[in-house]
Amino acid sequence: MYSKQINKIIGAILIITAMMAIAFISGCTEPQQKKELTEIKFGYQPSTHQIAYLTAKDKGMWNTSLAPLGIVKTSDNLFPSGAPEMTAMLSGDLDVAYVGAAPFISALSEGLDAKIVAAVQVQGSDLVVRTGVPYEKPEDLKGLKIATFPPGTIQDTLLRNWLKTNNIDPDRDVTILPMTSADAVTAISAGQVDAVFLPHPSPTEIKEKGYGRTVIQSGEIMPNHACCVVVVSGDLIKNHPEVVKQIVKTHVDATEYNNAHPDEAAQIYAADQQMNITIVQHSINEWDGTWVSDPHLIVNSTVDYANIQYELGYIKKPLTEKDIFDMSFYDSLQN
Repeated sequence: MYSKQINKIIGAILIITAMMAIAFISGCTEPQQKKELTEIKFGYQPSTHQIAYLTAKDKGMWNTSLAPLGIVKTSDNLFPSGAPEMTAMLSGDLDVAYVGAAPFISALSEGLDAKIVAAVQVQGSDLVVRTGVPYEKPEDLKGLKIATFPPGTIQDTLLRNWLKTNNIDPDRDVTILPMTSADAVTAISAGQVDAVFLPHPSPTEIKEKGYGRTVIQSGEIMPNHACCVVVVSGDLIKNHPEVVKQIVKTHVDATEYNNAHPDEAAQIYAADQQMNITIVQHSINEWDGTWVSDPHLIVNSTVDYANIQYELGYIKKPLTEKDIFDMSFYDSLQN
């Protein structure tokens, strides 16, 4: 009698265990419900390169365009350069980044799941030599201290490659100091560095305050080179493509608005950064940059960055166009 009861208990346990296993397997195989998305976390930098983001914010474009898709909040996150911005994206703290193509490549090689979905602008950085420091040719830079953005950024990548092409060893013949724009402007004003290579509006600010002069623009270093781009997380691309498409559309609209209203774009930037409006206007008038949104325009130079960074030892392997870009969202707007 006792044995029969034991057998019944064991049988019941086996049945329950089997049912739990089936339920577990079923739960694993059924598609998981898409997580509700209510906030988009944006990253950007203090540069006239990225005014499209600020214009979309100032005009209420982000909220108006994303609200019908369930987005009730967009948050701003300001970074001094691309390297810390990409660190934040690697940590999952950003959904969308206005950032240089080069620091994105560095982050991509470190495992970042994201793609470039739109261009932001091309060119737009200057090599500025301090007042009183002689300069006629690249060789004159030997022995000088040059401040620029940290390793892996657009400016660092372009500067080092340009120095090498002019037979200047960037690690021996010059001293390259990683700095933010604000710190570099302070350093050249105090005579702590001999030159800077920075994005606008910093070159104009340095010139108008009498600290230095532009000796070469980045378009002379690499014509029509990619600079800033719109990067979107892989999670957003996979799980919320309708949101990504709208982000790209809003970016395109803001870019077109800035190109049609450059003075207003200058006002928007000056207000956001509490900067002298005259300096911002002059920067936009004299830089060699152009605000664009078509990612096809920057494919070659962006892949070149990947090759340069590989040669510099910044990344472990070259990256291809397919690794870097997702053109589908921009292309869908052209139909």
